[in-house]
Amino acid sequence: MTYDDLEPRAAAVGPGSASCANVSPEAVLRDFRNHLHFDLAVDRFSATAYDEFLALSWAVRDQLVDRWIRTQNEFYETRTKRVYYISLEFLIGRSLGNNVLNLGMMEAVKQAMTTADLDLEDLREREVDAGLGNGGLGRLAACFLESMATLGVPAIGYSLRYEHGIFKQSIRNGFQIEHPDSWLRSGNPWEIARPERRVEVRFGGEVRSHFENGRYTVVWNPDETVWGIPYDMPVVGYGGRVVDTLRLWKSASPDDFDFNDFSRGDYFRAVDKKVNAENITKVLYPNDDTMMGKELRFRQQYFLVSCSLHDIMRRFRKTSDNIRDLPDLVAIQLNDTHPTMAIPELMRMLVDEERIDWDLAWDLTVRTFAYTNHTLLSEALEIWPADMVERVLPRHYQIICEINHRFLKQVAAFFPGDPVRREQMSIIREAPYRALRMANLAIVGSHSVNGVAKLHSELIKSRLVPDFHAMFPERFNNKTNGVTPRRWLLKANPPLANLITEAIGDGWVWHLDDLRALAPLAEDREFQERFRKTKRAAKQRLIEHCLRYYNIPLNPDTRFDVQCKRIHTYKRQLLNALHIVSLYCRLHQGTLKDFTPTTFIFSGKAAPGFALAKAIIKLINNIADIVNQDPVSRDLINVRFLPNYRVSLAERLIPAADVSEQISVAGTEASGTGNMKFMMNGALTLGTMDGANIEIVEEVGEENAFIFGLGIEEVEKTRGFYRPGWHYENEPLVRSVLDMLFTEDVFCPGEREVFDPIRRFLFDEGDPYMHLADFTSYAQAHQRVQEVYADRAEWSRKAILNIAASGKFSSDRTISEYARDIWNVPLPESCPYSGGPSKASSQAE
Repeated sequence: MTYDDLEPRAAAVGPGSASCANVSPEAVLRDFRNHLHFDLAVDRFSATAYDEFLALSWAVRDQLVDRWIRTQNEFYETRTKRVYYISLEFLIGRSLGNNVLNLGMMEAVKQAMTTADLDLEDLREREVDAGLGNGGLGRLAACFLESMATLGVPAIGYSLRYEHGIFKQSIRNGFQIEHPDSWLRSGNPWEIARPERRVEVRFGGEVRSHFENGRYTVVWNPDETVWGIPYDMPVVGYGGRVVDTLRLWKSASPDDFDFNDFSRGDYFRAVDKKVNAENITKVLYPNDDTMMGKELRFRQQYFLVSCSLHDIMRRFRKTSDNIRDLPDLVAIQLNDTHPTMAIPELMRMLVDEERIDWDLAWDLTVRTFAYTNHTLLSEALEIWPADMVERVLPRHYQIICEINHRFLKQVAAFFPGDPVRREQMSIIREAPYRALRMANLAIVGSHSVNGVAKLHSELIKSRLVPDFHAMFPERFNNKTNGVTPRRWLLKANPPLANLITEAIGDGWVWHLDDLRALAPLAEDREFQERFRKTKRAAKQRLIEHCLRYYNIPLNPDTRFDVQCKRIHTYKRQLLNALHIVSLYCRLHQGTLKDFTPTTFIFSGKAAPGFALAKAIIKLINNIADIVNQDPVSRDLINVRFLPNYRVSLAERLIPAADVSEQISVAGTEASGTGNMKFMMNGALTLGTMDGANIEIVEEVGEENAFIFGLGIEEVEKTRGFYRPGWHYENEPLVRSVLDMLFTEDVFCPGEREVFDPIRRFLFDEGDPYMHLADFTSYAQAHQRVQEVYADRAEWSRKAILNIAASGKFSSDRTISEYARDIWNVPLPESCPYSGGPSKASSQAE
């Protein structure tokens, strides 16, 4: 490689261009070399691979900065209503490949790197996944923000700039080991620090009230101040026309260092304030098993919303000086209950700082906020101890009490003489200890409450908060989740994306419903064979990755059965593991015949404080140790746990899957988005009628999926008398499996106590997620998978039909519904979901 003949950077693509496709390889190479020379001060002898990654990232960023600035200017000049999406997670993964793809620069960048004797894929591997999320909540937020930019929705995402993310996972002796995820250690080439936009966030202190000019006035005198420093990352829409913003807040102390303490020799106290302030954005989801952990989480959530609301109001003031315009120019979406403190924070700003009458302030607040619920699990609906909230945020506690007081008057009028309902609907719970229910506050303070799948939204209304639905029926609606096809098909699976484009054109990238045109090709034997080649290529890519990074061999001639998601009892990785044990048992009994060799792949992280989930990881790895080495089973059953699940691993794992395991007990999974990604890549769903699985089956037909288990009505009817011991006593295969696990030491030689939490969960705690109730049905579904997979043509036909039916599950469709039904934000006429001429149809013409 040479770094000679340095030239000025290439000019950004001019206004009006739809993409950066006209950027030449020579311009990219020139920018790349300039960054190496001027910004990194290296030459061909001293440049490291990471230097080369940084230089290329900055060269790509150069191409989007002009569009980024122009996008923001246009939004201000047109006085456009903006969407502010507040989420504690944005699981964006890696940015280089996605930005190159969405800017239309892929070929130019590849050619430039080839000229420099570099490989683009190798450089992309140097990028670290951004440690900004953990699971589906954060990945959904990232998909949504990309879709907003693609559809031209003026949007800003707000989150925290976690120094260490959640954690890096490794497996040692079968156990999950957590390590700091120091993703920022080598810097982030995509972020731009904005220290001049820092915000002061206040905690603690006392509240005083007095009358001023005949008006009752409240003054909050906090005793702690923390700075919020914003870092901006560009979010490029497909085609590069619009670049929205993800703004991340870093916590910092105004007083980094106490010189007097240091001079006295008290070196720890000298930096005490700095450490306490920086802890707020140190780690995503600090363990909240202790009161200190709970308080840190609460402070973290308030820090996010306080910073974000100050920024939102600053932007609003640039477009209007009339506070009554707030709901007409600002739409704030709360992604789950984590940002709910935004509601009392906005009320504080309007009442205390803007001096607005309470009733008007409340009207503006409710019309500005919308809330997305993501769970039906009671333990996931946040509850904060009232005494902690009052101590950390005394003024906000007063405001919440006043909101609740006024709301309970409405409840008493709507449900007269019903104190039980009044207690259930109260924002403040009285027993067993006084606490704040954040979901109740989010519902009361928002004009829209949406679920994320049809079943989920119905269960919110009928089971989770039926009284709120009775009182505010107009607020409740459904917005079925979706995923971006740019990352999860076009980028993650180029061979399949190219096959689709050759067959039906590229309009599907903009309008995923165009995939319907693939349906007739499902019967075409030649197309089936070409599809199988793309699946084989995806498997080979995963195999190379696993060998390179984990030293784990995989066999491409086996069926890949994949369950990759957060490890949790309700997601039932345990059910999958029990079934694998049953196959092993049947092999040794000689009753398993004509079994297609299968690789069962697991991946996912367990929360550090969730001992039972960590025991399930240990069980899976112990099963793998035995099954993979036993001569009876090793050629037929292979079990692998891929550590440190993240976006970049998912991009390799999902395209390679044949079977998508979506097996939560009915009524527990809000939606799921992994199921959509697998479907889009030609995997067949093996699942329950839960979450978005129901809508997947509606789109593709039940005959093209493998459905098992109790339905939601059966689950509700069965709970009252369900006894897991009955299945042990009356189902021989269940008994054989559990005896092998808990009494025969087959999978836990010398460490039987390791699986005691699982035994207690299944029997002593009543198996709340009905693993044993669904076990036989699950095994029968796997038998159907086996039978269909034996006919490769039939399997390919069903897989192609799944791809063809996946159009509904684009996040573009979801965002268009949010824009129309909740945010009241018009989409550009060029948007395929706006009702005007679509980009796809324009290209076709």
